[in-house]
Amino acid sequence: MEINADLYEKCMPLAEQILGYARDSILVNYRFLSMAVSALTPVPQKGCCGFYCDGRRLYYDPVFLLREYKKEPAFAVRSFLHVLFHMIFSHGFSYDKVEGELWDLAADLAVENTILELEFPNAALLRDEAARRKLRVLSEDVSALTAERLYRYFRNHPMGDTEMEEYRSCFYVDSHMRWMPEQKEELAISLEQWRKISERVQADLKSFSRGGSNSESLQRNLAESTRDRYDYGELLRRFMVRNEDMQINDDEFDYIYYTYGLERYGNMPLVEPLEYRDSKKIREFVIAIDTSASCRGPVVQSFLRKTYSILKGEDNFFRKMNVHIIQCDNQVQKDTKITCKEEFDHFIATERLQGFGSTDFRPVFSHVEELLARREFENLKGLIYFTDGYGVYPERMPPYEVMFVFVDQGEEGPGVPPWAIKVLLDGDTLEE
Repeated sequence: MEINADLYEKCMPLAEQILGYARDSILVNYRFLSMAVSALTPVPQKGCCGFYCDGRRLYYDPVFLLREYKKEPAFAVRSFLHVLFHMIFSHGFSYDKVEGELWDLAADLAVENTILELEFPNAALLRDEAARRKLRVLSEDVSALTAERLYRYFRNHPMGDTEMEEYRSCFYVDSHMRWMPEQKEELAISLEQWRKISERVQADLKSFSRGGSNSESLQRNLAESTRDRYDYGELLRRFMVRNEDMQINDDEFDYIYYTYGLERYGNMPLVEPLEYRDSKKIREFVIAIDTSASCRGPVVQSFLRKTYSILKGEDNFFRKMNVHIIQCDNQVQKDTKITCKEEFDHFIATERLQGFGSTDFRPVFSHVEELLARREFENLKGLIYFTDGYGVYPERMPPYEVMFVFVDQGEEGPGVPPWAIKVLLDGDTLEE
């Protein structure tokens, strides 16, 4: 709809004042959001028909804001909060890795659920009751209503256009057009900067929140946005060592002398290619599998397949390897030695887990100490322990790197000793 220029100019001061009141209301009621609020600068944008954010500036259409404010005065506060939580939860920085339409919906649901749980003063909308009903239904199937978990749920449970539109009518607030991958370079604040702001919000939440002002959903989403994320493949490559690999080394082959010899003396090259090259690959490491009753067989199998799919390539393994796969509950049940990819293939295809007692991590480390004493390893770089985390850890740090891998259940996960690396793998990562 074409807006008269004079009308637009008249609307701007009033819209700016309304958005200023909304901003002040957030600062007065929730001091833990002060740093995040100060990171966003409202900027009027003619004809944008709503709100959108580039990380630093909150763009809004003054005419659109006044129309919606006239219908529901809480609209201004609600919209500011909605955009603010998108940035605090880092929703705009994952867009290039997901299906845009589903991620938009999951992010909106996560933000609106947080706002509804906070019961923010002067932010209630007429549609809230319908939104709460939908969220209650979803909470029965989704353990934590974060954008990441909602997105996985929607991917696994496809919905039709009608159902999608019903969700949008209850949860849509702002445009996510600046989340598009091609727009990423235009974001005014980086993921690292917003992550620092999120960490500050998380710390201030504990200091300023009192009673009902704290929200379980807010805590879960903050934990998700500030959680350390690791590339499992890159972590596995920490176990690589440098050694000679038997293969033609084209990089160090001198074609000039080779062709000169052929031309000068017939079929007699002056330089033959090197038959080995210096490579950095995995030769020795240990995979420990928790086979206690609390670790389910299919999940363990998925972990093994995921690990093997990363390691089986020529670029990751030497032809001759020394990998021990140890099954253990409260004692070592079985130690399978793998010396080549064919044996690894056979193990993945045929092996059946043994154990299913209680959990104790110490026997694995004692067993590896015995293997080291018997010189079973020349240069053991590390040990991966797949577990649910509930067991007895060794007290001493071993002379190799240790990685404890857990399935992400929506929580921070069990603590590990300070000398170990903790990795959370979600179900999608294991299935890839």
